Amino acid sequence: MILFPAIDLRGGRCVRLYQGAYDRETVYGEDPVAIARGFEAAGARWLHVVDLDGARAGEPVQHAIVGAICAAVQIPVQVGGGLRSADAVAAVLAAGAARVVIGTMAVENAALAGQLCEQHAGRIAIGLDARDGKVRIAGWMRDSGADAATLAAEVAKLGPAAIIYTDIGRDGTERGPDVDGTRAVARAARIPVIASGGVGTLEHLRALAGLGGDGIVGAIVGRALYTGAIRLTDALGALAED
Repeated sequence: MILFPAIDLRGGRCVRLYQGAYDRETVYGEDPVAIARGFEAAGARWLHVVDLDGARAGEPVQHAIVGAICAAVQIPVQVGGGLRSADAVAAVLAAGAARVVIGTMAVENAALAGQLCEQHAGRIAIGLDARDGKVRIAGWMRDSGADAATLAAEVAKLGPAAIIYTDIGRDGTERGPDVDGTRAVARAARIPVIASGGVGTLEHLRALAGLGGDGIVGAIVGRALYTGAIRLTDALGALAED
């Protein structure tokens, strides 16, 4: 299973939100490029970068920093946040992203999302961010009314490389991932799924790794890496053992 260290950008800084709340922000670094290099040096095989300002604005805001991160590391970078048009997706890919994450577009304009999955085969992931099992869109600000597992089955037909499932209520808490919800999404989608939200210990990672048979191929970890609750080298070692 691949571990994706998370770099969430807001106002040019590396931050983490608590349960998706923009007013519950913790700043973990003023230099996201240096943080990206540090994760690479520690052995990360991928990075997960989110433009939080873009997610709220509906279009990329931190484009220059995203490009700088992609240029600064040799490992692939997965980028999301505010990518709701074909032009926005193309621009981030041109900036060096190996994969982009679309969420709101997949819910509101499935036809376009499907076209992009075909045009950029293997380079589009669909993000499903849920609170209490219901997918939220527009930077987590609006309830789509759709059940996460049901929607996973629908968007999987669009041809994405993977689905990223985030439990918003657990995100940034380090209290443990939504194992049951993640399993349900993976079984409904029947394509690779990356889990996100709540990982705070090595045991949490091992629990997700145990879902590999259900199609869980990766886990995104943010706050726990910044607080020191998990050391990246330890996490990579634990996953290698499994």
